[in-house]
Amino acid sequence: MTVSHTEHGPEELCPAGMRVYQQALREGRVTPTAAEAAPCLIDFGLLRLAVDDPGRLEAVAPVAALHQLLLTSGEEIADRRRRETHLIEAFDTLIRSEAQTETTGGTPTLRLLSGKERIGRIIGEAMASASGQLLSVQPHDGLIKPPYHHHQTAMARDQEFLNRGGRIRALYQHTVRTAPYILARYEQLTGNVEARTLDEITERLIVVDHTVAFIPASPDRTLALEVRHPALLTHFVTTFDRLWRLATPMFPRAVQRESLNGITPRQRAIAALLVEGHTDSDIADRLGMNVRTARVHIAKLAATLGSESRAQLGYLIGQSGILDQEG
Repeated sequence: MTVSHTEHGPEELCPAGMRVYQQALREGRVTPTAAEAAPCLIDFGLLRLAVDDPGRLEAVAPVAALHQLLLTSGEEIADRRRRETHLIEAFDTLIRSEAQTETTGGTPTLRLLSGKERIGRIIGEAMASASGQLLSVQPHDGLIKPPYHHHQTAMARDQEFLNRGGRIRALYQHTVRTAPYILARYEQLTGNVEARTLDEITERLIVVDHTVAFIPASPDRTLALEVRHPALLTHFVTTFDRLWRLATPMFPRAVQRESLNGITPRQRAIAALLVEGHTDSDIADRLGMNVRTARVHIAKLAATLGSESRAQLGYLIGQSGILDQEG
């Protein structure tokens, strides 16, 4: 017998769909018969055929399902914001329920945070009870803005952490080495604080006392994941430490990056991306600069190597050996 099913969106999951999905999360899998009353679960990507048992359906993790649904949400910004809000409300109980099955001492190992103000407040609460080490990766946003109120709040939060004996280590891209605001920020802090730079860094990351980490969960950073899973925290800290050893000190003692044979360190970084076939936009994004600046550096690199075309430039970079040089 065919069961009537009313059309609806994922942010308004029907009662039958909610029951079957919760059952799949608890038991791991359900039969296709059990899902007949809720075909929406397959349409929305909440259930999928089990790889090792095509006769059963397995639940897609709520965080993964939510992430995919957000990626495919509408083009209009206003509609997308309303859709994200509804999805978060609909999935909040499911995410907290699943996270609770992987807890230590009753604390969820993963938690989705919504809204920049709330994210900042939760980070502040984590730092307020910490006194060990703060690790942060801060990608360049394209423009160095004046220190508005939220910057001052972050400065006060960092100084209180340092006053308790904490240590701060921050990674940036090389493009901020001469930015007055970044340098002024660290000059105003008193305590054990260091900053280093690399050509390329990971997405934004904050790790507090090796017990909790925060990473973006949406491109505009209005969503974030609070991570307390020990294995993920170990991975974040290990990755940070390896990048830190490769980075160039910027504060409190700046180490100057030297040019070799007329090629600046930034031009060598651009050269490496050029030979990999990246576009000007990709290069600018990965190195934390605008496209115009990237093209200026590419033009200077071409002039130094005597190149007359983009194709010839790639060949001359390979022949010059500049990518084999350390600097």
